[in-house]
Amino acid sequence: MAYARVFFLMILLACIGCKNSEDSETSKMNDNGIQEVLKHSKNTELDFEQRLKWIDSAYANKQKTALDKLTLALLYDKSALHYKLKQMDSAAYYDALLFKKSSLLGDDYFVGRASHRLAYDFKNRGVYDSAYFYYNISKNAFQNLRDSSQVGRRLLSMGLIQKDQNDFFGSKETLTEALQFLNQYNDTKYIASCFNALATNHRKLLNYTDAVDYYSKAIEFTDSENDNLIYANNLSATYIDHGAYANAIGLLQKVLKDSLLQQKQREYARVVDNLAYAQWLSGDNDTPNSLFQALGIRIADGDKRGQIASYTHLGEYYAASDLEKGRAYFDSAIRLSKSLRIPRAEQDVLKFLIDLNPKNIAFRDRYTFLQDSMYAQELKVKTQFAKYKYDDRLKQESILRLQTEKAVQELEVVKERNYKITFVFAFFVACLGLGFIYYYFRQRTKDLKKKATYLEQRNKIEKLEAVYETEAQLSRRLHDDFGAQLNHTMLLIQNNTEKSILLDKIDGLYQQSRDFSREINNVDTGASYKDELFEMLRLQTPPTTKLFTTGSKEIDWSVISGLSKTVLYKVLREIMMNMAAYSEASLVAITFNRDVDFLQVKYSDDGVGASEEALNSKNGLRNTEKRIQAIDGTIIFESEKGKGFKVEINIPN
Repeated sequence: MAYARVFFLMILLACIGCKNSEDSETSKMNDNGIQEVLKHSKNTELDFEQRLKWIDSAYANKQKTALDKLTLALLYDKSALHYKLKQMDSAAYYDALLFKKSSLLGDDYFVGRASHRLAYDFKNRGVYDSAYFYYNISKNAFQNLRDSSQVGRRLLSMGLIQKDQNDFFGSKETLTEALQFLNQYNDTKYIASCFNALATNHRKLLNYTDAVDYYSKAIEFTDSENDNLIYANNLSATYIDHGAYANAIGLLQKVLKDSLLQQKQREYARVVDNLAYAQWLSGDNDTPNSLFQALGIRIADGDKRGQIASYTHLGEYYAASDLEKGRAYFDSAIRLSKSLRIPRAEQDVLKFLIDLNPKNIAFRDRYTFLQDSMYAQELKVKTQFAKYKYDDRLKQESILRLQTEKAVQELEVVKERNYKITFVFAFFVACLGLGFIYYYFRQRTKDLKKKATYLEQRNKIEKLEAVYETEAQLSRRLHDDFGAQLNHTMLLIQNNTEKSILLDKIDGLYQQSRDFSREINNVDTGASYKDELFEMLRLQTPPTTKLFTTGSKEIDWSVISGLSKTVLYKVLREIMMNMAAYSEASLVAITFNRDVDFLQVKYSDDGVGASEEALNSKNGLRNTEKRIQAIDGTIIFESEKGKGFKVEINIPN
């Protein structure tokens, strides 16, 4: 089956090479075939050489088509295979090609991956400025993809470079930023590495308290037993620098018992060396054997950096007892520092030699030279890294500004389009609304005309009813009262009654006819209206009843219409007549009040009152209600049996 599959793929590749690139369907087949070959190149059962041959075939065919994401995927996998085959130059070449093509295509994912690999390669070659530059590009690409974890990891790599180049303050800033992006659940390894690097920065800046805190956090966060040993050893070295020898010894003795440490010769040698050095500093002089043991392991392992530490510790140990021997170990440390180009390690050794030989000018000159050169180098590195950050910030601000301007322009376009749509829609709605309003007001006008006609007719009917009711009432009174008195007078005449009695009767008939005349005739609504109104109230008030009026002086009677005055006069007379006939009241109060639209009159007495049925049965009171309603006024009766009688009248001015 395996041979058949290989044979099929070889035929497929041959067919792909013969296809016409202008045919879209053929191009699609090409991509399908290339993807199949790419999938085959990932077969872990094949060795790296065979997998590279497959991917080379796929890439050769893909170069005949347009640049797309599949091209980038092929370059990415091809570079990875060159790395695995230790073909570093080829890997770097294809990483650079991937970076160039992914940048042309604007693919942030592959830009981030390619620049990360380039940065890693430059770091391994010791070209730290280029490594920092490409790590920063990778960080920006993943920031565009909103992949905070990858952003945090790139910032960690940048911070480590700054630390290794003695830019401790800049490194602290970068590492602190990295912690803001790393996820505490998925990036614990990187968070622990951040804390370890921050601790080292503080240690180099002689801030031992913070260094201890950050190393402790690194130990707390790490899930790796190997990293845990490294961080614990770093913490012990900080204790030694800080003079806390007991803490260092206790921690190193605990670490020394870890079985994993026996498998890590380089870390084991470091623990043994630091433990012996701490014990000697604490007063235990029986330590040279452990120092020599650590040196032997480091020589066998080829750990030259570690050998510098061992030679320095041995030089310190023998300097007090055997000066020549101590100098020999210091010379070995200096020789290694120069060969490895680690000026700070050489400078540390020179400090001891200057103390041992205060008059040695060569040591002092060399120390000063190293001090100046390191300062210049550190200043150059700090300036360079700061410039990278500054340029990157300007670039990001420029991108952000362009994005903002583009967003504003797009927003303006959207606003203009929405404005046009809104205008058209509003115009349509306005036309529809105007049509509806026209129809509504046309119908309303018709309805109002009908209603006005109905109200006018109803008003006429109510006025006629009020007139008829008044005429009927006067007719009854004329028949019942005046007719009865006239009949009684005629009987007196027939019976030859005395002349004086007849004259009194005739005078009474005259007075009664005059009252009827006043009721029937129009009320004087001119300047004497108020006097006539109050005269009527006085005459209608029985001798046993007291009348109180308030508010009339504040009323400007001249601005009230004649019709309203007439209706008020007749309504009050009807109420007073009803009071005199039925209420048995001892006290009557009438209050006048006028606002902008209405004249309000409130009547109340302390009479026997009347039930609701009795009020409804009184024709005179019903007649007053019709009079008030005929002029668009209101009248409210309020009475209960035995609780007096109240009326509130509101008539238009």
